This record gives sequence, C-alpha cells and structure tokens, in this order.
Amino acid sequence: MYEGAVQELIDELGRLPGVGPKSAQRIAFHILESNAEDMSRLASAIVTVKEKVKFCQVCGNVTEQETCNICRDPRRDPTMICVVEESKDVIAVERTRSFRGRYHVLGGAINPIAGIGPDQLRIRELLSRLSDEQISEIIIATDPNLEGEATATYLVRMLKTLGITVTRLASGLPVGGDLEYADEITLGRAFEGRRSLS
Repeated sequence: MYEGAVQELIDELGRLPGVGPKSAQRIAFHILESNAEDMSRLASAIVTVKEKVKFCQVCGNVTEQETCNICRDPRRDPTMICVVEESKDVIAVERTRSFRGRYHVLGGAINPIAGIGPDQLRIRELLSRLSDEQISEIIIATDPNLEGEATATYLVRMLKTLGITVTRLASGLPVGGDLEYADEITLGRAFEGRRSLS
C-alpha cells in the first residue's frame, strides 16, 4: 500500500479493463517517472475525448458529430446492417474491406451474470431502424463466446418474424492454425460452415 495520491492513482488505473493490480502499479510508476509535459498531454487527451466524443444517433458508433462518418457516407449500402457489440468491432470489420453496408452497435452483449439483459443494449433502437429504413439483410457479428452467442440467438428469435434475411458471421478454424489444437466447438462450426470447392 502506498500513500495518498500514488495509491489513489493505482486504484483508479486498476479499475480499467484488463489492468490488474501489478499492471496498475507499473503504469502508475511510469506516470511518476515520465516527463510532466507528456503526462499533461495524456491527461488533456482523456479530458478532450470525454468532452467531445459521443455516440452516433443512428448506429451507436463513436463520433464527434451527431452521426458518424459511416452513417453519413452515401456510398454505403443502406439495405444491409452489420450488428456488432462494440465500436471497436466496427473498426475490425472495416479493416477487412469486405463489408460496404452500415452498422448497429449494441453497446455490449447479453450477460445475466453481469446484470446485462436485452433492455440494457441498443436493441430497441435497432428495431426502430428496421421500421424506418429499407433493410434487406441483418448480419449478426457478435463475438463467438457465450455472451455473443446468447445475444445472437436472442436477436435471431426477435428478427425472424420481420421477413428480413438474418445471417451470422461464419466461425471456424483460424488461418495458420492446427486441427489438433482446435476446441470441439470451433471445429464443429468449421464443419457446419464448410463450402463447396467445385
């Protein structure tokens, strides 16, 4: 235990996702040993992002304006929506350059243990978009884990009555992976998602 401001900094850093007690301590001492000007820029960047960045009124992605640049882009296909859990997932999909539609960011995934149900996600806003816009396909791109699967299942049940094509990203073996190290679920999905080569 350290005194005063140092311990307070360690405690606050430890509240960040993925930062354990040892990492929080290492970061705190890095901050203490760093140039004051560099740390002022870091503090200023944190304050600025909290003041300027908000969530797009249409899709829920992060933006500094009312709507994000993807929703404003007239070249995007307005009939396709890719549903993702977080804004960082939008970036991951965009890096592939394989999707030219629009997005809907849920703001998380269903996780009863953490007290997150469908009402805490942006599902109502998605349904509102479906009634306002001409959507022909919803691509569910939630994470392939327990929470992501629960969210995808919930969305499929809710959307299948609307007459819109609902698809799910394929999942399976990573490129460069070995079959012997694949878990049963991943290998099973790879078999389910196989495609013809002839």
